[in-house]
Amino acid sequence: MKKTGKILVVDDNAGIRSALKILLPMHFAEVELIPSPNVLNARLIDFRPDVVLLDMNFHTDANTGNEGLYWLSEIKSVAPKVQVVLFTAYADVALAVEGMKRGAFDFVVKPWENEKLIEILCAAVEAGGKDSKAARKVSETAMIWGSSPAMKTVRSTVERIAMTDASMLITGENGTGKDVIANEIHRLSPRRDGPMVSIDAGAVPETLFESELFGHVKGAFTDAHADKVGKFEAANGGTLFLDEIGNIPLNLQAKLLRVLQNRTVTRVGDTKAIPVDIRLVCATNMNLEKMVADGEFREDLFYRINTVEVKLPPLRERTDELRPLSEMFIEKFARKYHRSVSGISEDALALMKSCTWPGNIRELQNCLERAVIMSDRETIGADDLHINPAEIMSGRPEKKVDDGNVETLEAAEEKAIRAAMIRYNGNLSMVAKALEVSRPTLYSKLKKYGI
Repeated sequence: MKKTGKILVVDDNAGIRSALKILLPMHFAEVELIPSPNVLNARLIDFRPDVVLLDMNFHTDANTGNEGLYWLSEIKSVAPKVQVVLFTAYADVALAVEGMKRGAFDFVVKPWENEKLIEILCAAVEAGGKDSKAARKVSETAMIWGSSPAMKTVRSTVERIAMTDASMLITGENGTGKDVIANEIHRLSPRRDGPMVSIDAGAVPETLFESELFGHVKGAFTDAHADKVGKFEAANGGTLFLDEIGNIPLNLQAKLLRVLQNRTVTRVGDTKAIPVDIRLVCATNMNLEKMVADGEFREDLFYRINTVEVKLPPLRERTDELRPLSEMFIEKFARKYHRSVSGISEDALALMKSCTWPGNIRELQNCLERAVIMSDRETIGADDLHINPAEIMSGRPEKKVDDGNVETLEAAEEKAIRAAMIRYNGNLSMVAKALEVSRPTLYSKLKKYGI
């Protein structure tokens, strides 16, 4: 039987690499093993694996899995069609679910069973082939347009402007689907056959900002063991989506502006200017005009990224989308977690329509993912949703300025942060994700409330 599939193993344990070097070539066409994720981006481009078997910890005594989750996001950003199987010695179900939520195909616990490992990797190779063939079809059906006047305006603007190369700014609350709109803009544009590269600008540490966006050359700084292609180069000929752009510090805004003006990048540690041809789409939940007035955001950069602005309304103003969105998410997660769930009840929809959904579509997705995982019925009912009563509109107290018994927004925010810190045992990455804020924003809030 002809062997197929290219497997890239990333694990710092020499003994494990030695064992897999013997096992995997008996089942797959090509296998490459590397000890560190620092060269991962380069290998994704040069080796072009079908599946990455990714260790979740790369430092002595590290057992949180945060490194694995970070590199999982990197892989999905650079090579979204590559399947990722997470490899860990710590059997943590919550971490496994979190990894799969972020796009991992499956999760393998060390010490592993050879037959089970091969079975999972073969399934991942097969899934990668199906995803590659179906990628265009999936992207063409992923957008759900509501019938509200606000969403009709959004759709009209997107369809009219997508065919141009105009820079676009997407604004709206966290979780409203700004990334989905960005992908729709790319799909409708003449650049649709080029790459769509996304990066959460607010989550990139200031010290790594230039390297992440513009790339670096080998030896440019400590741990720069190989050349790295930045996001601008990776998006050449396609679309670059900069999410949370309002979180970029002022000094780095100037560097971003220079690249947008010159349409060239210079990798860190190099002097050669590399031309880039990209269409820029940015997103933020911040009021950039106020930030410009307050001196927190460059006015020239604001106008550079804001040729056309699209304002996304919150989900509580788009309740007509709840049914199609719910059906889409239920189908997606039923397939992902091998559940027989196939629909949602009318009482569940009625409950959904009564909610504020402060986390918007992202909260709805998480709610339904949990419901699909936990439910043992064919139809999701209201009791499967486990919706917080405080999020039901009819139960919300009206805020009165002179009512000393009404909790202030700051007090509610502090309470939510403290609760999340306890729930996730101080894991800042998971706390930030749960609260739907960037890590820099979370740091500032922790400092503000003395947590």
